[in-house]
Amino acid sequence: MISNYYEQLVMDRITEFLVDSDLAHDPDYAEDIACVALNQLPARYVRHAVDVSFYMTREERQDIENNVDAVIRKAIEFIERRRNNPPDDRHPS
Repeated sequence: MISNYYEQLVMDRITEFLVDSDLAHDPDYAEDIACVALNQLPARYVRHAVDVSFYMTREERQDIENNVDAVIRKAIEFIERRRNNPPDDRHPS
């Protein structure tokens, strides 16, 4: 089955980021973060994620993990700003 390599990696890391959070059990919150984060990452479609990991160097894996962590942090900040200051959806008359 073809999948985006980053999807599972992002979801796993979000779970780790939220482990001690009150929002850890809110699937909508985690999915919002995932959508924002995944839109900041390049698509990397694979048939088997293990194959990708096998052919990556330790440095490449570390770079990917660091990049994923950075976009997740930014996504959390973005979602939190939106939750605390929702956009004004009113249209001018």
